[in-house]
Amino acid sequence: MGCCGSSEQKQREWKPLEDRSCTDIPWLIIFTLFCIGMACIAGFSISTGAASRLISGYDSYGNTCGQKNGKIEGVELSGRDQTNNKYVFFLDPCNIDILNRKIKSMALCVSRCPDIELKTYTDVKKFALQNGSELCSYDIPVSKYPSHGERSKKCPKLPVPPSNSLPVFHRCTPVDISCYAQFAEAFVTFVSDNSMLHRVIAGVMASKEIIMGLCVLALVLSIILMVVIRYISVVLVWILTALVVLGSIGGTGVLWWLYVDHRTNLTDQTGTSPTPQQQVAADNVQALLVYAIFATVFTVILLLLLFFMRKRVALTITLFHVAGKVFTHLPLLALQPFWTFLSLMLFWVSWLGVLLFLGTAGSPVQSEEAGLVEYRMSGPLQYMVWYHAVGLIWISQFILACQQMTVAGAVVTYYFTRNKSELPMTPIVSSMLCLTRYHLGTVAKGSFIITLVEIPRLILTYIHNQLKGKENACARCMLKSCICCLWCLKKCLMYLNQNAYTATAINSTSFCTSARDAFAILVENALRVATINTVGDFVLFLGKVLIVSCTAFVGVLSLNYQRDYTVWVLPLLIVCLFSWLVAHCFLSVFEIVVDVLFLCFAVDTKHNDGSPGREFYMDKALMEFVENSKNMAGRDRSEVDGVCPEM
Repeated sequence: MGCCGSSEQKQREWKPLEDRSCTDIPWLIIFTLFCIGMACIAGFSISTGAASRLISGYDSYGNTCGQKNGKIEGVELSGRDQTNNKYVFFLDPCNIDILNRKIKSMALCVSRCPDIELKTYTDVKKFALQNGSELCSYDIPVSKYPSHGERSKKCPKLPVPPSNSLPVFHRCTPVDISCYAQFAEAFVTFVSDNSMLHRVIAGVMASKEIIMGLCVLALVLSIILMVVIRYISVVLVWILTALVVLGSIGGTGVLWWLYVDHRTNLTDQTGTSPTPQQQVAADNVQALLVYAIFATVFTVILLLLLFFMRKRVALTITLFHVAGKVFTHLPLLALQPFWTFLSLMLFWVSWLGVLLFLGTAGSPVQSEEAGLVEYRMSGPLQYMVWYHAVGLIWISQFILACQQMTVAGAVVTYYFTRNKSELPMTPIVSSMLCLTRYHLGTVAKGSFIITLVEIPRLILTYIHNQLKGKENACARCMLKSCICCLWCLKKCLMYLNQNAYTATAINSTSFCTSARDAFAILVENALRVATINTVGDFVLFLGKVLIVSCTAFVGVLSLNYQRDYTVWVLPLLIVCLFSWLVAHCFLSVFEIVVDVLFLCFAVDTKHNDGSPGREFYMDKALMEFVENSKNMAGRDRSEVDGVCPEM
């Protein structure tokens, strides 16, 4: 039966690394046209002057700073020559509504940012006369700054803080960062206690060196773990299990000890009127109690899981051993997270830049409240934004799929090359070239399927957040159920896509045919798939937990050694999140290698039996595993025949 309109009607034979041909060419054409559309949107936003408005900035009358401007109908002070005024100065820099994208503070083009504090309007006048930089509205003469009747609206709010211009974007930003706490308060709308928010922000700023050091530690630990996977994969399962158990028990004990120690110190210092330092110390005691309880529950659950899975853990050792050999022959696999992360970052930065260009590519509109000019998107521009948003998801998934396809191609080449000395000099580069030459259409199709599921999930998530507190319990439950189902469907499709890429790398077939064949192989080996996915993913999860636990443990000791009364919640959360992401990026490559090896192993055992002409491709360790499995199966049959003799 054909697949998705394909003409293949009979069962094919698996011919690894033979008859390489292009796959899913129509989807490559569609994806290329889509990328051309993304490029056209970027070109349109730049050609309409949005790039210059974004980089150079514009004032509240629609004039772009640093250049001559045309007259805007209905705006009296528009159309000014701002060639010598290259910097954007906000009269009240802390009064910008970021959430609603409304300009509450008037902006002007000035020739120089005030580098000293200006306490009176007389100081503002002196600064303008000395530097030629007028900080009040253009219709107010410099001589009338101290006495003008509208100076409270059209002149900067006193005192004017010292500011510097940004390196690329010519905006005058205050040197004192205390103003930025108000921006954080605008984003964190669910926090009712502003003093608590200020203490959290202060804790992050006071611990920024420790946070950066711990992030570097997480990166180093991930690299060390990859080296361990490469050289001692046989005992990796048991090492990780023992370290995680010891780390969880030790970390739980340290957290309880720190909680008791800090609680004792807080009790000794408690007086009639608590000081701010004592309030911060009380917050730390509460945070330590929450951490200790969570660590205790996690440790108990972990020990129970290890107890019940102790026999199945051994089943994955052989596959992990072969995966370690793959990394020995293909050391560049460890660098895959770097180029993938770099590619994603370059795309996301360019995508964000184009989005900002679109935000300033609209038509100038004068607001009714303050009479200030804003650039708003209307008509086709709004559809461009939606097109641009779909591009973010599809191209991001395409980049991730290219990593999966590259790893799959390299591992397939390693597995189905009988003489390992005949491997290409750089299998990773060869796999990239093969992907570019033959299979970009397959990757584009697989990533588009994920996009079709991801878009409605994100839309439902957005609707759920917008209606939070307004919808009834039934609607809330339905929304959450739909979001959860779409998330599960996405995970299943991603796993099927990964195996489809492996089948394409083996037999050079189209996406649908590869997905069908891979699904058939997985169904035939359902028990093995369940065991390897459960135990293998659990072991890799232990590796991620080990990295996060070690980083968090060092973080707790570092913050405790600092002895400055700062809130630990946000610094530790930042460190744990970053360490988890780093560990996930590195270990996900190992997970892909294990999954690809298993599918190759399943194909090998299905179509070969070790007889002349049908020799196995597999590694010696996997051959020993197969022989041991056959011997165990033979003993089981003998025991059954002995218990239940034939009648």
